[in-house]
Amino acid sequence: MANPGRAHWQAVKWILRYLRGISNLGLIFDRETDYNSRVVGYVDSDYTGDLDKRRSLTVYVFTLCGSAISWKATLQFTVALSTTEAKYMAATEAVKEAIWLKGLISDLRLQQDATSVFCDSQSAIHLTKNQMYHERTKHIDVRNHFLREVVTEGVLEIQNIATTKNPADMMTKPVPPYKFKLCLDLIGVRGM
Repeated sequence: MANPGRAHWQAVKWILRYLRGISNLGLIFDRETDYNSRVVGYVDSDYTGDLDKRRSLTVYVFTLCGSAISWKATLQFTVALSTTEAKYMAATEAVKEAIWLKGLISDLRLQQDATSVFCDSQSAIHLTKNQMYHERTKHIDVRNHFLREVVTEGVLEIQNIATTKNPADMMTKPVPPYKFKLCLDLIGVRGM
Protein backbone atom coordinates (compact mmCIF):
# COMPACT_ATOMS: atom_id res chain seq x y z
CA MET A 1 0.00 0.00 0.00
CA ALA A 2 2.11 2.86 -1.31
CA ASN A 3 -0.39 5.70 -0.98
CA PRO A 4 -3.06 5.13 1.70
CA GLY A 5 -5.93 7.58 1.62
CA ARG A 6 -8.87 8.65 3.78
CA ALA A 7 -10.93 5.57 2.83
CA HIS A 8 -8.12 3.29 4.00
CA TRP A 9 -7.87 5.12 7.33
CA GLN A 10 -11.64 4.81 7.78
CA ALA A 11 -11.40 1.06 7.13
CA VAL A 12 -8.59 0.68 9.68
CA LYS A 13 -10.60 2.60 12.29
CA TRP A 14 -13.67 0.40 11.59
CA ILE A 15 -11.59 -2.77 12.05
CA LEU A 16 -10.09 -1.49 15.32
CA ARG A 17 -13.55 -0.57 16.67
CA TYR A 18 -14.82 -4.02 15.69
CA LEU A 19 -11.91 -5.77 17.41
CA ARG A 20 -12.37 -3.69 20.57
CA GLY A 21 -16.06 -4.62 20.60
CA ILE A 22 -15.42 -8.37 20.42
CA SER A 23 -12.25 -8.61 22.52
CA ASN A 24 -14.14 -10.26 25.38
CA LEU A 25 -15.79 -12.94 23.19
CA GLY A 26 -14.56 -16.49 22.69
CA LEU A 27 -15.64 -19.98 21.69
CA ILE A 28 -17.05 -21.69 24.78
CA PHE A 29 -17.34 -25.49 24.70
CA ASP A 30 -20.01 -26.74 27.10
CA ARG A 31 -19.50 -30.41 27.91
CA GLU A 32 -22.57 -30.37 30.15
CA THR A 33 -24.81 -29.80 27.13
CA ASP A 34 -26.08 -33.27 26.32
CA TYR A 35 -27.97 -32.43 23.12
CA ASN A 36 -24.92 -30.73 21.61
CA SER A 37 -22.50 -33.64 22.11
CA ARG A 38 -22.72 -34.43 18.40
CA VAL A 39 -21.68 -32.58 15.28
CA VAL A 40 -24.48 -30.33 14.04
CA GLY A 41 -24.25 -28.32 10.82
CA TYR A 42 -26.04 -25.21 9.59
CA VAL A 43 -25.97 -24.16 5.95
CA ASP A 44 -27.22 -21.12 4.09
CA SER A 45 -26.77 -19.35 0.79
CA ASP A 46 -27.61 -16.00 -0.63
CA TYR A 47 -28.81 -15.82 -4.22
CA THR A 48 -26.50 -14.11 -6.73
CA GLY A 49 -24.92 -11.99 -4.00
CA ASP A 50 -21.77 -11.39 -6.05
CA LEU A 51 -22.76 -8.44 -8.20
CA ASP A 52 -19.88 -8.87 -10.66
CA LYS A 53 -20.25 -12.54 -11.61
CA ARG A 54 -23.75 -13.15 -10.15
CA ARG A 55 -22.54 -16.15 -8.18
CA SER A 56 -24.09 -17.09 -4.85
CA LEU A 57 -22.37 -17.32 -1.49
CA THR A 58 -22.19 -20.70 0.27
CA VAL A 59 -21.97 -20.56 4.06
CA TYR A 60 -21.82 -23.33 6.62
CA VAL A 61 -20.93 -23.68 10.28
CA PHE A 62 -20.58 -26.90 12.29
CA THR A 63 -20.77 -27.14 16.07
CA LEU A 64 -19.70 -29.72 18.63
CA CYS A 65 -20.60 -29.39 22.32
CA GLY A 66 -22.44 -26.20 21.48
CA SER A 67 -19.48 -24.38 19.91
CA ALA A 68 -18.25 -23.83 16.36
CA ILE A 69 -15.55 -26.22 15.16
CA SER A 70 -15.67 -25.59 11.41
CA TRP A 71 -17.05 -22.79 9.25
CA LYS A 72 -16.67 -21.45 5.74
CA ALA A 73 -18.04 -18.75 3.47
CA THR A 74 -17.14 -19.00 -0.21
CA LEU A 75 -18.55 -18.13 -3.62
CA GLN A 76 -20.09 -21.01 -5.54
CA PHE A 77 -18.26 -22.29 -8.61
CA THR A 78 -21.13 -21.69 -11.03
CA VAL A 79 -24.09 -19.35 -11.29
CA ALA A 80 -27.24 -20.78 -9.71
CA LEU A 81 -30.41 -20.33 -11.75
CA SER A 82 -32.72 -20.32 -8.73
CA THR A 83 -32.69 -19.88 -4.98
CA THR A 84 -33.37 -23.60 -4.61
CA GLU A 85 -30.34 -24.46 -6.71
CA ALA A 86 -28.14 -22.06 -4.72
CA LYS A 87 -29.26 -23.64 -1.43
CA TYR A 88 -28.87 -27.16 -2.86
CA MET A 89 -25.33 -26.38 -4.01
CA ALA A 90 -24.54 -24.94 -0.57
CA ALA A 91 -25.93 -28.04 1.13
CA THR A 92 -23.70 -30.23 -1.06
CA GLU A 93 -20.60 -28.36 0.12
CA ALA A 94 -21.75 -28.58 3.75
CA VAL A 95 -22.34 -32.32 3.44
CA LYS A 96 -18.81 -32.86 2.13
CA GLU A 97 -17.49 -31.06 5.23
CA ALA A 98 -19.84 -33.08 7.47
CA ILE A 99 -18.47 -36.34 6.09
CA TRP A 100 -14.91 -35.17 6.74
CA LEU A 101 -15.80 -34.10 10.29
CA LYS A 102 -17.51 -37.43 10.90
CA GLY A 103 -14.28 -39.19 9.90
CA LEU A 104 -12.24 -36.92 12.17
CA ILE A 105 -14.53 -37.62 15.14
CA SER A 106 -14.25 -41.34 14.39
CA ASP A 107 -10.43 -41.11 14.26
CA LEU A 108 -10.52 -39.47 17.71
CA ARG A 109 -12.56 -42.47 18.89
CA LEU A 110 -15.43 -40.29 20.04
CA GLN A 111 -18.98 -41.63 19.98
CA GLN A 112 -20.93 -39.92 17.20
CA ASP A 113 -24.61 -40.26 16.39
CA ALA A 114 -26.00 -39.36 12.98
CA THR A 115 -24.90 -35.92 11.89
CA SER A 116 -27.65 -33.43 11.16
CA VAL A 117 -27.29 -30.55 8.72
CA PHE A 118 -29.92 -27.83 9.02
CA CYS A 119 -31.03 -25.88 5.96
CA ASP A 120 -33.67 -23.15 5.79
CA SER A 121 -34.96 -24.12 2.34
CA GLN A 122 -37.80 -26.65 2.19
CA SER A 123 -37.45 -26.94 -1.59
CA ALA A 124 -33.72 -27.78 -1.39
CA ILE A 125 -34.42 -30.38 1.31
CA HIS A 126 -37.20 -31.88 -0.83
CA LEU A 127 -34.78 -32.09 -3.76
CA THR A 128 -32.36 -34.16 -1.63
CA LYS A 129 -35.05 -36.71 -0.82
CA ASN A 130 -36.97 -36.90 -4.09
CA GLN A 131 -35.06 -38.71 -6.84
CA MET A 132 -37.68 -38.09 -9.51
CA TYR A 133 -36.84 -36.22 -12.70
CA HIS A 134 -38.05 -32.63 -12.49
CA GLU A 135 -38.37 -30.27 -15.43
CA ARG A 136 -37.29 -27.28 -13.32
CA THR A 137 -34.20 -28.96 -11.84
CA LYS A 138 -32.85 -30.94 -14.79
CA HIS A 139 -30.06 -28.41 -15.32
CA ILE A 140 -28.50 -28.91 -11.87
CA ASP A 141 -24.99 -30.31 -12.17
CA VAL A 142 -24.58 -34.01 -11.45
CA ARG A 143 -21.83 -33.29 -8.90
CA ASN A 144 -24.46 -31.77 -6.61
CA HIS A 145 -26.58 -34.93 -6.70
CA PHE A 146 -23.90 -36.52 -4.52
CA LEU A 147 -26.02 -35.00 -1.74
CA ARG A 148 -28.98 -37.22 -2.68
CA GLU A 149 -26.85 -40.32 -2.45
CA VAL A 150 -25.52 -39.43 1.01
CA VAL A 151 -29.03 -38.73 2.34
CA THR A 152 -30.45 -41.91 0.78
CA GLU A 153 -27.69 -44.02 2.36
CA GLY A 154 -28.46 -42.51 5.77
CA VAL A 155 -24.96 -41.10 6.25
CA LEU A 156 -26.56 -37.92 7.55
CA GLU A 157 -29.85 -36.06 7.72
CA ILE A 158 -30.84 -32.79 6.12
CA GLN A 159 -33.42 -31.07 8.30
CA ASN A 160 -35.35 -27.85 8.06
CA ILE A 161 -34.64 -24.91 10.33
CA ALA A 162 -36.38 -21.56 10.48
CA THR A 163 -34.36 -18.74 8.93
CA THR A 164 -34.68 -16.86 12.22
CA LYS A 165 -32.81 -19.67 14.02
CA ASN A 166 -30.15 -20.45 11.42
CA PRO A 167 -26.75 -19.17 12.67
CA ALA A 168 -25.29 -19.39 9.15
CA ASP A 169 -27.68 -16.58 8.21
CA MET A 170 -25.38 -13.98 9.79
CA MET A 171 -22.68 -14.82 7.24
CA THR A 172 -24.84 -14.29 4.14
CA LYS A 173 -26.30 -10.87 4.82
CA PRO A 174 -26.35 -8.01 7.32
CA VAL A 175 -28.54 -8.90 10.30
CA PRO A 176 -29.87 -6.68 13.10
CA PRO A 177 -27.92 -6.69 16.40
CA TYR A 178 -30.40 -8.94 18.24
CA LYS A 179 -30.16 -11.59 15.46
CA PHE A 180 -26.36 -11.30 15.39
CA LYS A 181 -26.20 -11.94 19.15
CA LEU A 182 -28.57 -14.91 18.80
CA CYS A 183 -26.43 -16.38 16.00
CA LEU A 184 -23.25 -15.94 18.06
CA ASP A 185 -24.91 -17.68 20.99
CA LEU A 186 -26.05 -20.57 18.77
CA ILE A 187 -22.46 -21.27 17.69
CA GLY A 188 -20.99 -20.92 21.19
CA VAL A 189 -19.44 -17.46 20.91
CA ARG A 190 -19.96 -15.93 24.34
CA GLY A 191 -18.41 -13.44 26.73
CA MET A 192 -15.46 -14.75 28.71
